[in-house]
Amino acid sequence: MAATGNFISVEEYLRTVTDPDCEYVRGALEERAVGEYDHSTWQTILAAFFSALPADWGVKARTELRVQVAPNNFRVPDVTLLSRNAPREQIITHPPVAVFEILSPEDSMTRMLEKLADYERMSIGAIWLIEPQKQIYYQYQNGRLTPGTVFELPGSSFTVPFAQIAALAD
Repeated sequence: MAATGNFISVEEYLRTVTDPDCEYVRGALEERAVGEYDHSTWQTILAAFFSALPADWGVKARTELRVQVAPNNFRVPDVTLLSRNAPREQIITHPPVAVFEILSPEDSMTRMLEKLADYERMSIGAIWLIEPQKQIYYQYQNGRLTPGTVFELPGSSFTVPFAQIAALAD
């Protein structure tokens, strides 16, 4: 998915209605790849799994929520984990606990790595990239993707194997 090529202001972006919601990257709208079965399945099971955690784990899951990673840069992670102690914001400006991006066939690795780097610059605690068809999970840290099999909730002792989450898929 490519940028539209037309530069607009932040204010205009926030007034623009697109379906699905576009990202806003340094003045340009960027379309997002969504809508395929595997992508939707992973969004659903991640959101359901983390939403089912007891409130004392301190997180809540949201899908396709705008995150302002920089003054002129808004990303829309597939799934965002927020701290229950964070302020309630319509557009997230405080670093989430974790974000998950789910690869679609149309995604380019170059654009995905730029997006993950934006999350890292915002100081998001855990950044994950999921390849749904192969069930491969990558953690993004220090500018690198590293294969992983276990999600660790930052700041806690909570861990869960991705295979346990994948088992929720129908």
